[in-house]
Amino acid sequence: MLLPAQALAAEERGLPGASMSLWWALPFAGLLLSIATGPLLFHHVWEHHCGKIAALWAALVVVPLASAFGAAAASEAVLHALLTEYMSFIILLFALFTISGGILVAGNIHGTPLVNAGLLLIGALLASVIGTTGASMILIRPIIRANDARPFNAHVIVFFIFLVSNIGGSLTPLGDPPLFVGFLRGVDFFWTTANLWRETFFVGGVVLVVFLATDIIVHRREAGAPKIKDPTPDTKIRIRGLANIPLLAGVIGAILLSATWNPGVSFSIQGVSLELQNLVRDALILALAFVSLAVSRKQYREANGFNWEPISEVAKLFAGIFICIVPVVAILRAGHDGALAPLVALVTSSSGEPIDLAYFWLTGALSSFLDNAPTYLVFFELAGGDPRHLMGDLASTLAAISAGAVFMGANTYIGNAPNFMVYAIARQRGVGMPSFFGYMLWSGLVLIPTFLIAGFLFFG
Repeated sequence: MLLPAQALAAEERGLPGASMSLWWALPFAGLLLSIATGPLLFHHVWEHHCGKIAALWAALVVVPLASAFGAAAASEAVLHALLTEYMSFIILLFALFTISGGILVAGNIHGTPLVNAGLLLIGALLASVIGTTGASMILIRPIIRANDARPFNAHVIVFFIFLVSNIGGSLTPLGDPPLFVGFLRGVDFFWTTANLWRETFFVGGVVLVVFLATDIIVHRREAGAPKIKDPTPDTKIRIRGLANIPLLAGVIGAILLSATWNPGVSFSIQGVSLELQNLVRDALILALAFVSLAVSRKQYREANGFNWEPISEVAKLFAGIFICIVPVVAILRAGHDGALAPLVALVTSSSGEPIDLAYFWLTGALSSFLDNAPTYLVFFELAGGDPRHLMGDLASTLAAISAGAVFMGANTYIGNAPNFMVYAIARQRGVGMPSFFGYMLWSGLVLIPTFLIAGFLFFG
């Protein structure tokens, strides 16, 4: 069932997605199911062995790929995902996690509904400037401390993931990886600002209003509950570790450098081409992270509860995810010739015109479970791949793809990397976070109706 004709595989460079069946998606589905059920059903095993479980599912992709298409094609496909996508992805995440961990918002903010809504609004606006990961890492600990005396506080973190870790990053290429991929492909830097601000303000505004109403109801319910002594003493609000602010700016500068400087130099590793500007970017970002470790005061990181466990867990799980999605992305890239052709056919009308609403929902649905950057790229290519044409005649289609990839990354814990990192930090700090499916219940009740309305308003 897994092995197509060997001759066809030998003729093609990379993986022949057109001849691959949906059975190749089973390891990816298995890894998702493990992430969904592991912390709930076998918590202690998952806590100590999640990396091994992810490695097992990854092996169930790598070994059959090598058997079916040869070691060279399999290694090239997997190495391409790891060296050109995963490494840059985790280096950026590591740097933002490390640098933001040295910034301490000291003092105690009392998490009333209005204060919480204000913090979520600030975080959402900040997300398009320093990225959803940077904004999430700077603000997640202060918002946990602000609500640590409340008996019901998990919903605050859920809406934090909705707004700060996802929706807020939709206004610039710095905000979220899919938009950065579009920027590297030729989409103008401020195109997303000019073309997504209405959708972003509408979706973000609706979700923020729903949060405020929810938090008011929960806050009133808490009035009759036994009081919890606030573990964070009342002190004046101060921002410490300001030396890390220019380091965050340096990360942004390194990203912009890689997009504007192209010396035309590349290096090949096992058939995978690595461009010099990207290597320099990653090296600079890593260097800035190590500078942060050197200049940040230890007591600030300790006050933040900073440790390496959240980024370690994310690194292990997303390494497995990036490997397991290799055959899935290959099938998607095959478009109308692949096993997912019925899905691809949904985005094109009988006259050959793109259906924006379908692009919005299909990009979003896949971005909820696949990494949203390669998903964005697949539909970007499916819509023609010409940035000038997509920014012009097909501007509404590109907007639909961009909005779907960024907004709907909030639908699950694994839709966007900051989601799982925020979940890991909150759980480590004692917040009773919902399970994988419990979180999806929240997103189904809050986000899906909002996206339905936004889809018909802007792309219908």
